Formats: sequence, structure tokens, C-alpha cells
Amino acid sequence: MPSEAPNHVLEFPGGYTRSVGPVIGRFLSELRDGRLVGVRTAAGQVLFPPLEYDPADGEEVTGEFVEVGPVGTVKTWSWVPRPLKTHPLDRPFAWALVQPDGADTAMLHALDMGVFQEGAEPPKELRTGMRVRAQWRTDRTGAIGDIACFLPEVTMITSPTRLEYRLQPGRALSRFLDGIAEGRILGHRCDVCGEVIVPMKGLCSRDGVPTTEEVELPHTGTVTTYAVNNLPDPRAPEVPFVSAYVLLDGAGVPLLSLVSGIPADQVREGMRVKAAWRPREEWGKTMNNIKWFEPLDEPDAPYDAIKDFV
Repeated sequence: MPSEAPNHVLEFPGGYTRSVGPVIGRFLSELRDGRLVGVRTAAGQVLFPPLEYDPADGEEVTGEFVEVGPVGTVKTWSWVPRPLKTHPLDRPFAWALVQPDGADTAMLHALDMGVFQEGAEPPKELRTGMRVRAQWRTDRTGAIGDIACFLPEVTMITSPTRLEYRLQPGRALSRFLDGIAEGRILGHRCDVCGEVIVPMKGLCSRDGVPTTEEVELPHTGTVTTYAVNNLPDPRAPEVPFVSAYVLLDGAGVPLLSLVSGIPADQVREGMRVKAAWRPREEWGKTMNNIKWFEPLDEPDAPYDAIKDFV
């Protein structure tokens, strides 16, 4: 039998030593000091990492060094779901081309997206165009490994938030809430413009005059404008949900409320709706007596009827 071929080894005892020259040397010295620098070409571009010659035309660079980063933009990336022993991180990460702010070229380096199990799919936050920042090692020696990796810039935080307050209603609002507690929606009619204002405010914001004439409004109305919400809200039945301005029949001012009983993508301007009240035993002096407005089995209102409120 033929013997197995022997392993061949190429080794430089003590390591391979070379002169890095003034351009690369300056780049590595700046890395050791925790800074990123590029070099300007005769054409005015900033090369990062620096090179002795402009790859576009072969001309020598100017020798003018420019500090760049440490924040940059991901130009492209490749996800590594199962790192090798020789990789810079021991968990899934991305190789990314990062172009630091102030530079015209990019550098390939590891991008740490957090802790993931081996084999994990790339996170949805990983994308071309995301902003990242260099993460420095504390024991820097003047090598590219002085940058441990890049990390995503912090663009969002979640903080516990709670605000307690007490609303002391005035005479008009108190009267309006008394009506809601009785299952009635009350408004004030303006003596000048004739519009019915709901909730009652005690004055007409259009004419600036006091209002006292009470008008009981029906529990039906028309959606004028609306928004689809994708963040959870304890008042909403599910996500996504719709908040809308509803113009009650006979009113001159729309009322803000939730709209339910129909998929969010089917809510529309001009849709006819009615108030959905909670069980009477749950009523109090609060607008929460009305859970939301639900669709009416009626044709949509014409645009001319709501155009002044859209």
C-alpha cells in the first residue's frame, strides 16, 4: 500500500515581520490609540483603511490623514450562523463592509448583533444602511484586532413610564360626563355659528363666545379621519387597532374614539358607525363607558358631508 502523504508546514519562527511604511504604520498607530484614520487621495477621496496608492488611478496618496468614524454605515453584510474557532466571535455574527463617517471606502470587519444560539437566522435589525460603532479592546497593540467588532448604534430604548394625574372637570365637562354616566351624549350649540360642540367646553373656539344651550346627540356618526395603530393599548381589543375621529350626527366637531368590529384595513373615511356601550353596571363618569364605535349597516357618507373635517 502506498504510504500517506506527509503534512507540510510553512512556519516563520517568531512570526513574519515586515515594515508597514508611513501610511499603514500611521493607521496602525492610530488604532492603538483608539482612533480611525483614512488618507486623502489627490482626487480628494478619503481611503479607509489607508493605502499608499489610489486604486482608481495608481497615483500616490497625498499623505494627508483624516480622522473618520468611529460611527459608520453598513454597506453590505453576510451572516455567519455557525462561527469557526478561528472567527473573532464565538456566537453567530455578521461579516460587514462598514464605511465610517467621513470616509469614501469601507472596511470588512465583524458585526456583533448580540447573543444568538448557533444556527440562528439573521435578526431583522441586521440590514444594509444600519448605523454601527467601533468597539475597542482595552489591550490595544496596533493591529486590526484592536477593533474587537462593530456594534449597532443605540437607536431605541425602553423605559418604564408611569404618569399619575387627576382631572378636575370644569362646569361644562362635568355636565358632559354626567350625561355619559346616564348613557347620553351631550353637546353645546353655539349661538353664533350654530354648530354643536362635543364634548361640551362652555365656549365656541371658532367664535370665542360662551355656550349654554344643551343638545343631546344620537349615538351614530361618520368616520372622518383615522389611524391604524400597531402598538398594544389596554383599551383596544387587539393589534392592529384603529383610532378615529367620529363626527356624530348633528355635531359640528368630531369626537376621538376607537373603531372596532371590523378589520383595521377595512376602516375608511365616510364609514357609518355607532357607539358600543359597556354593560350599564360598569358605567361611571368617564368616556370609557363607550368601548368604541362599530360599523353600521348603512352606505358610506358622501365625501362632501365630511370634507371639512378630513
